[in-house]
Amino acid sequence: MEKRWKRNEKIFTSINITYFLVFILLATLVINPSCRCSLSEEQRYTLQEPPTPPEQPSTGPGGSNYSHEGVRQLQYGWGGHQFWIFEPTNPTPTSAPLIVFNHGWSAFFPSSYQAWIDHLVRRGNIVIYPRYQLGLVIGVRYSTSNAIQAVKKAITILQNSDHVQPDLDKFAIVGHSLGGGITAEMAVLAEQNGLPRPKAIMPVQPFIRSDTMMKNFHAIPATTFLLVVVGENDTIVGDYAGKLIFSSSDQIPFDQKDFIIQRTDRYGSPALVADHFAPICITNGSWVDAMDYYSTWKLFDALTDYAFFGTNHDFCIGNTLEQRFMGFWSDGTAVKELMITDTP
Repeated sequence: MEKRWKRNEKIFTSINITYFLVFILLATLVINPSCRCSLSEEQRYTLQEPPTPPEQPSTGPGGSNYSHEGVRQLQYGWGGHQFWIFEPTNPTPTSAPLIVFNHGWSAFFPSSYQAWIDHLVRRGNIVIYPRYQLGLVIGVRYSTSNAIQAVKKAITILQNSDHVQPDLDKFAIVGHSLGGGITAEMAVLAEQNGLPRPKAIMPVQPFIRSDTMMKNFHAIPATTFLLVVVGENDTIVGDYAGKLIFSSSDQIPFDQKDFIIQRTDRYGSPALVADHFAPICITNGSWVDAMDYYSTWKLFDALTDYAFFGTNHDFCIGNTLEQRFMGFWSDGTAVKELMITDTP
């Protein structure tokens, strides 16, 4: 045994190892060139950057063709009665449509949705952002009431001072999560509480408190245009409240409303994920993507355009190609379309 080990040790001297490595190198150099080419292509493919998501379109709903360059932001009140007013400037219009933006639970400050708010305002709208809750738990029971009172105060301020005048015939409401439930309740309670009748509402991934909020939305006026948006990977609130709002708002005919499901697409990088945080739009970050441009922003832009001006119907209602379209990845592959239904 010892002799055999010594023979092996002798074979694998440093010189023999060198000869062996040289042999491997020469063999590699004389391999068929077509094989080397094939390997090179495979290597290039594996090193290739993955496709990137669609950029913001330059025109149309969700697009960057803004009519105003600036946004004026003012803050009023405190705690659960606090609210912000955002107005378009540069140029400053005499009047503008009025939109209420109801935030999700605990998103007290507009920064969580700043990019979306700026987008709405630069398109020529006034936006009111009611805080409606004092803390994470305190004051949540009175969220809808607080939001309604904040909007009424904001309208009074806009009408009686040096502001863009709100066009109350063009009034719409949008909200995310708990704010989506508040949006639906506000549409029911608007007129009896001295608010304008909303022409359009869009609850996004809505949540409804089982102890204090409505379970039936039959009283939403039949003239309202309604989109309910949910995410297929929303594991926080799911789609129960969205289905409840859509099905019980039975005064609204089906040609004025749609139930929309956002879909996750991981084909490229970063992925487009239809989870509960998809509507969050923090400015100058990775939070703003095609799930905004082609989904929530596009849908609400088109919904208000149609409700206020009779334009862009095909981008918001009717299960059309324009409504479902989510853009293309950078390699030309279509992003997974939105799913539209009247029978969720």
